[in-house]
Parts: sequence; C-alpha cells; structure tokens
Amino acid sequence: MKVTAIASEELEKSKSNSPEEFFSRSDVTFEDEGKHKTLSVLYVRYFDEQLLEQTSIQSNPVFEVNGKGMYIRDLVALLALKKNPEYRKRYRVYINEEDQFLSLFESVEQSALEEMVKQIHEHGYLEI
Repeated sequence: MKVTAIASEELEKSKSNSPEEFFSRSDVTFEDEGKHKTLSVLYVRYFDEQLLEQTSIQSNPVFEVNGKGMYIRDLVALLALKKNPEYRKRYRVYINEEDQFLSLFESVEQSALEEMVKQIHEHGYLEI
C-alpha cells in the first residue's frame, strides 16, 4: 500500500446549532491494489490538547517539513491507517474515545513520524 498524500482541516459551523466546530478531520490518500482511496478520520478536537498533556509530543505543530508546519490533525489518519490496516477498506472512521485516539500515537517516535511525512512530501509516496 502506498500513501500518496495527507491533509486535514478543523471543521467550522455550517449552521448555528451545529457542533462541527468541536471536530477535526484528517485525511490520508493511498493506493491499494491499484485503486486510489481516501480515508477520512473525524475526531473530537479536544483530543489534541490531551495528546500534548499525556505524551512526549510538546507542541502543535509537531514538526516542520519543507517549511510547512505539520499539526496533530495532519498525522491522525496516517497513523490510523498504519496501525489499523483494516481501515483501508473504509472511507470514514469516527474516533470518539480519548484512549482510542491516544493509542494512535503510542510507540511512535516523533523522528520516525517526521521521516514518514518527509517521504510523502519529497518522493510522492510512502510504502506501508
């Protein structure tokens, strides 16, 4: 499986009574068995703060690649796909439990994560 792109956004309210402003979406685009697919991971934005408090990650953006800050939300879908290969058959994943979110970043060295993102940006893909 080849990861070809990562992206993210902090959602904004589309209606006055919408809770969208409390969520972030992280996307990873990849090629699997000759097909291009995108996995979107929607999660509660509050989890970003908890990650900073409970792990060795000290800042958001976490690091820079080619002068562009890579935020936690940019990395979530990539890690979700890497740690859960069965997600390649899905289009969307919703993470609503803090433990599930924090587990994505367990046993992941920041330098290794930075290398994965550099590989995508510099070579156009990352083989998983």
